[in-house]
Amino acid sequence: MEWKKLLSPERLGQKRSMTNDSVHYRSDFQVDYDRIIFSSSFRKLQNKTQVFPFPKSDFVRNRLTHSLETASVGRTLGNMAGQLLFKKYPQLNDSCQPSDLGALTSAACLAHDIGNPPFGHAGEDAISSYFKSKAAMPYIAGLNVVQKADLQNFEGNAAGFRIMTHTAPYHSNLEGGLGLSFATYASFIKYPRPSYPFPDIHDRVSLKKYNFFWSEIPVYDKISAELGITQYKTGELQVNHRFPLAFLVEAADDICYSIIDFEDGYHVHLISFEEIESAYFEILNREQFDLGRYNQLNSRETKIAYLRSKAINEMVQQTAKVFIEKEEDIRAGIFDTALIEKTPQIHTLKQIKKTSFEKIYNSETVLKIESAGRKVLPGLLEIFVQSVMSDEDKFLAKLRKLIPQEYLDINHQPFEERYTNLLNIAMFVSGMTDQQAVRMYRDLFGISLADY
Repeated sequence: MEWKKLLSPERLGQKRSMTNDSVHYRSDFQVDYDRIIFSSSFRKLQNKTQVFPFPKSDFVRNRLTHSLETASVGRTLGNMAGQLLFKKYPQLNDSCQPSDLGALTSAACLAHDIGNPPFGHAGEDAISSYFKSKAAMPYIAGLNVVQKADLQNFEGNAAGFRIMTHTAPYHSNLEGGLGLSFATYASFIKYPRPSYPFPDIHDRVSLKKYNFFWSEIPVYDKISAELGITQYKTGELQVNHRFPLAFLVEAADDICYSIIDFEDGYHVHLISFEEIESAYFEILNREQFDLGRYNQLNSRETKIAYLRSKAINEMVQQTAKVFIEKEEDIRAGIFDTALIEKTPQIHTLKQIKKTSFEKIYNSETVLKIESAGRKVLPGLLEIFVQSVMSDEDKFLAKLRKLIPQEYLDINHQPFEERYTNLLNIAMFVSGMTDQQAVRMYRDLFGISLADY
């Protein structure tokens, strides 16, 4: 893979000249960032779970604040990597500039959770469980193995790629979704494979999940061909290597959720100040740390914020260094490991994750809400799948009016495009916010009635 081709600003479904304002005051990749942040799917993240559903504390993050923070870290990480990369390859200055890596990484980071369903990863499991249930069997009969795997192993990353690349017929006859650059889409794709067949993973981090549904395989093939992304074979699966900047997107997310979820644990009284202070100190470069300044900070909250900023900065510097050291192997497809795994702080980060898993992710509050999500989402899917796929129950057929038109394929009858309709309903439910899903469930099952 060649950097000059990888950093192409060409767009999906749109000529680059149509964004000519970028010549004057926005780069092509900054345009991508703006298109994402103004999208309705991005706005919905303000009411989607990061760790704690329906948080009572204003200090606790949701998916929106997590995405903004990740985009901020990604921009710095990309800028730093860009400076080092352009120093290594001065000829790149003829076609782009170091800050383009920061803008690219930041845009992909901003979108990295845009496809997450309500209730986080528990929501993915809940959607998957419905399509594995006996209730769903009559509807998925006849689908091919990849189509079934899309539904029975529902993946928020693939939902995000569909959101960004798919245009519903109801909205427009134009194709290309948000019309982002090929490079931004590729940076978003951390797992460049479909849901099936299941690969022989070994230690390749890019294979542990999948990133596009069967319906988007042609779109991804177009993107990878445009950018010259190389392929290899694992078992019976022909798969693409990762786009290099996807490693930076993954790293920014890893840094943020490792360090900041831990901080949120303090705000909800699950993690002690001493645990936070000790862990963050382990990440820092002690020689450059201003202990005298730190000791002048009075409140614990201020101290945590100061240590967090220093810890993130240290991780960004170390990660950018690893990226440059490994970039030739990354482009050759030899290196396929999370960048933070090669930083000096990895043992501390693993301990932070271990403590978070024990004290935060398995806390009583989180488990109760996740349990509710496993009831809510399959319940909604059962009702709406029946309403779209069956005309036998006239009342259920009427409930189609509750489904936004963009999720009803206006060019096909339900039984002629079974996969499309099932995926659309999964996307409809997945696209709900936590509160919207709970409210809809309560209304439809008579637990509470909406005020009119």
